[in-house]
Amino acid sequence: MELLYLGNTELLTLPKTAFLASGTIAPDVVLRCYNWATGEHEGCVVSGFSSRLEQDVLHFLLKAKVPVIMVLARRMYREIPEELKAPLEQGRLLIISTTAAVRQSRTTALARNRYICEMADHIMMVGVTVNSSLYGLQKEFRNELLP
Repeated sequence: MELLYLGNTELLTLPKTAFLASGTIAPDVVLRCYNWATGEHEGCVVSGFSSRLEQDVLHFLLKAKVPVIMVLARRMYREIPEELKAPLEQGRLLIISTTAAVRQSRTTALARNRYICEMADHIMMVGVTVNSSLYGLQKEFRNELLP
């Protein structure tokens, strides 16, 4: 896996909590995730931030100025999204690209999610069912439960 980095690589030395969410989430779990995202965090949060819930959580984390590592399952951005510019400039964001693929695919997303689980000190996966692409990773890696 060839990795490209953009942003503050010192975030890699912090304790890391992975946040991975399935595409379909029960409303009560969504609210608990929002509460978690707006709470206190030690270290940084790492995710692909690609599912709808992960994108919402990213918004809350950035607003709360929590350090974030975003891992892409596609090539590095050619143009940085507006919401990410200030956190990048402030040293609160690291973007890692795990592949040269133009678009994210099921294969590149699975490799990205495995990389996230391997780098994390704590792992939180939500909405995982036997049909979820996260199911195998949840069985392989220890999963933290939402409060």
